[in-house]
Amino acid sequence: MKIAVLLSGGVDSSVALKLLKNEGHELTAFYLKIWLQDEFSFLGECPWEEDLKFCRDVCRQTDVPLEIIPLQTEYWDNVVSYTIEEIQEGRTPNPDIFCNSLIKFGEFYDKIDFSFEKVASGHYANVQLIDDRYALKTSPDPVKDQTYFLAYLTQQQLSRALFPIGKFKKSEIRKIAEDFNLPTQIRRDSQGICFLGQIKFKEFIKHHLGEIEGDIIDTDSNKVMGRHPGYYYYTIGQRSGLKLGGGPWFVVKKDVESNIVYISKENRTVRERSEFRVGKLNWILDEIPNKKNLNVKIRHGVNKYKCKIDWENSSNINVILAKPDKGIAAGQFAVFYDNDVCLGGGVILE
Repeated sequence: MKIAVLLSGGVDSSVALKLLKNEGHELTAFYLKIWLQDEFSFLGECPWEEDLKFCRDVCRQTDVPLEIIPLQTEYWDNVVSYTIEEIQEGRTPNPDIFCNSLIKFGEFYDKIDFSFEKVASGHYANVQLIDDRYALKTSPDPVKDQTYFLAYLTQQQLSRALFPIGKFKKSEIRKIAEDFNLPTQIRRDSQGICFLGQIKFKEFIKHHLGEIEGDIIDTDSNKVMGRHPGYYYYTIGQRSGLKLGGGPWFVVKKDVESNIVYISKENRTVRERSEFRVGKLNWILDEIPNKKNLNVKIRHGVNKYKCKIDWENSSNINVILAKPDKGIAAGQFAVFYDNDVCLGGGVILE
């Protein structure tokens, strides 16, 4: 097949490229230029140059042509601006979900011609054709599985998507990279939000929203426990970075208008919730699940909760968890599973 391979400069996409090369496919690697030099010029040298260097080294070794696709404008319009708006409204954004659905498997599709039969990436996920529909299935590595971040993909997008490393565990990918002597074999995994790279999230927020001091208040005693630089630096369930003694303290609520961050230590009923509403739903199989009892993730990671879903109307559902969670926040994504099939998900409304 003729395949476009999304190359990030990390070990996962490098191994995906090498595996496809060994299978004899006709490959072109693409590095998506989404970094915003002007936005982060205050940091000095571009922190993404290292990624591009590794991409070039891998392509040189595997004899695969590399193209750089500029998508800064599209990325700003679809991902960065959304992130800033959500933070400013006091919600918890997940830009990686939109990075995948709107950029990597969205705008990028429009930038390449249809002679490319598939678009491959280094995601830990699988696509399987079931009854003429493309199902998104989990990888065997529960820690690295990335179906949560792919939950907004559509049938059309999945029909062209290819995940060469989806059947492997991370430890196996590291071993394969070592066996192939890939330049990326010792690179550490990237952490945090996709478009920030090495930039700390707090620096990004400060650059765009500045600092506005406000009170940190204990919900149990209503005492002012300290000061903070702005409600938008904190997320529901957060326990680190508060710099308060006598903890552990957890962020349980934010008052956007008054710029107050509320915390709690002992009161579990304040910290924990088992019910929430979800809207802006995307069902990958183009059909509403006929089961009411499913599993749900409310953040990327191993943890799934058994849950029951009830339809409020044609657009929103009510979710009841079998076990309460202390980090549920508006703006997060809830992603639903039926065994190893990712059904899709939506945004937590409240």
